[in-house]
Amino acid sequence: MTRTVLESASKTVTIGFDEPFCVIGERINPTGRKKLAAELEAGDFSTVERDALEQVACGAMVLDVNAGVVYNSNPNPNETEPPLMRRMIELVQGLVDVPLCIDSSVPAALEAGLAAAQGRPLVNSVTGEEERLEAILPLIKKHDVPVVAISNDDTGISEDPEVRFAVAKKIVERAADFGIPAHDIVVDPLVMPVGAMATAGRQVFALVRKLRDELGVNTTCGASNISFGLPRRHGINAAFLPMAIGAGMTSAIMNPVRPVEMEAVRAANFLMNHDPNGAEWIRFSRVLDAVDGGENYAEAAKASAAAGGGRGGRRRRRG
Repeated sequence: MTRTVLESASKTVTIGFDEPFCVIGERINPTGRKKLAAELEAGDFSTVERDALEQVACGAMVLDVNAGVVYNSNPNPNETEPPLMRRMIELVQGLVDVPLCIDSSVPAALEAGLAAAQGRPLVNSVTGEEERLEAILPLIKKHDVPVVAISNDDTGISEDPEVRFAVAKKIVERAADFGIPAHDIVVDPLVMPVGAMATAGRQVFALVRKLRDELGVNTTCGASNISFGLPRRHGINAAFLPMAIGAGMTSAIMNPVRPVEMEAVRAANFLMNHDPNGAEWIRFSRVLDAVDGGENYAEAAKASAAAGGGRGGRRRRRG
């Protein structure tokens, strides 16, 4: 079975077909969050701190860290993003003990994040574009870390799932040329909005199966993309996630602070026999019972984690 191993200083998280679904917390990302972007430019990391703690308490097994702020004072991300990424990585791993996902389109920012990160983080991302392959794959090999492979190339994002599969295959093959094994490639097949493409759900389910069966790779996605532009998005996301898990998807970049979506993931883990004896389902149900009693979900999750109910990964074995 394919296993992609991520590590922090003290915990190991394994992404795999026979493992619990890996929830990668998406919140530490200033894209579309003007308040957070302004705070980061001003050197205020209070929202980052809160998001890190809340996401882990609510069930994130890995945290995505994105430093993509376009500063008003300096719009050049090649200059501003690397030092900001380093500072954010150091801050977040000082607060939580889960592995990190270093998320940037700027190679120097990825390098800065990798220099600061402890353990074995996930890198987000490489695409099939020639420039990105040549810039990112040597970095992945140098640091011996896994990477998210996004299924678009120099021609853009295809609506044809067969084309997206071909791009993923190309990335896996090019990675092998650098000595990077397929188990360290986590493919993002690119989820299309179902509101714009009625077959988007069926497309991605079929594509995930093909990636698993023919390339033997783990997969991920931006889970909320499926519901983009639609009302009551959380309901769609909550239906999409168990269906994707059933098709073989092994992780997603998502918001764990949304209880309806985490409930869907927890239930899918139980149904897929990735939650022995339903222990995690029972613990999560108790958190939801507290919410039903009027308590805030994030606060209830924090209380449960503080009481020893959280997991968030396995302790690394010491050599």
